[in-house]
Amino acid sequence: MVGSTSAPKNHVEHMSRRRTLALPSWLPVDAYILALIGTVVLAALLPARGTAADVAGGASTGAVALLFFLYGARLSTAEALDGLKHWRLHLTVLACTFLIFPLLGLASGGLVPYVLTPELQAGFLFLCLVPSTIQSSIAFTSIARGNVPAAICAGSFSSLAGILLTPLLAALLLGSTGGGFSADSLLKIVLQLLVPFLAGQFLRRWVGGFLARHKKVLGLVDRGSILLVVYTAFSEGMVAGIWHQVTPARLGGLLAAEAVLLAVMLALTWYGARRLGFGREDRIAIQFAGSKKSLAAGLPMASVLFGAHASLAVLPLMLFHQMQLMVCAVIAKRRSRDPEPESVRNREDAGSGPVSDPAVTVTS
Repeated sequence: MVGSTSAPKNHVEHMSRRRTLALPSWLPVDAYILALIGTVVLAALLPARGTAADVAGGASTGAVALLFFLYGARLSTAEALDGLKHWRLHLTVLACTFLIFPLLGLASGGLVPYVLTPELQAGFLFLCLVPSTIQSSIAFTSIARGNVPAAICAGSFSSLAGILLTPLLAALLLGSTGGGFSADSLLKIVLQLLVPFLAGQFLRRWVGGFLARHKKVLGLVDRGSILLVVYTAFSEGMVAGIWHQVTPARLGGLLAAEAVLLAVMLALTWYGARRLGFGREDRIAIQFAGSKKSLAAGLPMASVLFGAHASLAVLPLMLFHQMQLMVCAVIAKRRSRDPEPESVRNREDAGSGPVSDPAVTVTS
């Protein structure tokens, strides 16, 4: 069975110790989402203008580069290569993330102009191009007693692939809607995303220990950087006067479209994985890694790809992120009450089974 292969045990234990937010029985209380909402409100009331906007834009550019440097420095290439033994599972997750999701995003074009505006539909399509999460995929897989090592590798592969695939798919599918894909935008992607990521990978052997020792502080740096990106993007949107396009009816239509998108992907990853012959633990990993999108990766990418139009582009992603946490929390709790397979009991008795801990970070 595919679930018999595992990533290094110390990595699994390390991820299981990232306990900062306890999940209630049916709903995750995500304080970071409240911080994001507060940042949007701040940008609406006090948007950065003039010199302040230039300073915020420069700081946001630096923050994006820092984020991707940290992503590269934290990703263990050796563990990712070890996860290639799960190639069928990882190909399934990648196909869900970068093939099926984009196809559904393209289908959303039929909702324009009746349900979504062209700008909101572009953001909806961009959400479908973003890589999967790492931390929340691991968290929910662990709670549901699934294949945690596979979830770790699947999330890592998706994030790594997204560095290249998300901008390329955006260029192919969004075109001029996403601000165009000129030589200048390509240079920005390389300098702000790819170069810092590769630098982090190169320096990982020297800075990895420092990052591990200061992970709590660097976690605050991560989140603070994303809040800065959100503030800058929404400030630009306020100054440009684009928010009059988002009426309550349009917002309701966007939420309904995202609910359908999430329901389709959750069903497809669960029942499709069963048709492909995966066992219960692997199906859980596929469902949680293949149905979710990363806010942490998507927001910085949107700021580079969309520029002044980033505020409307990231709105669908922000809403979908919270929706996926709420729904997946319910599913994970229900899966945790399923009868325990004999193979899981045998591995847990041997001390190598998945960690089932409801208190883990789920905000990526």
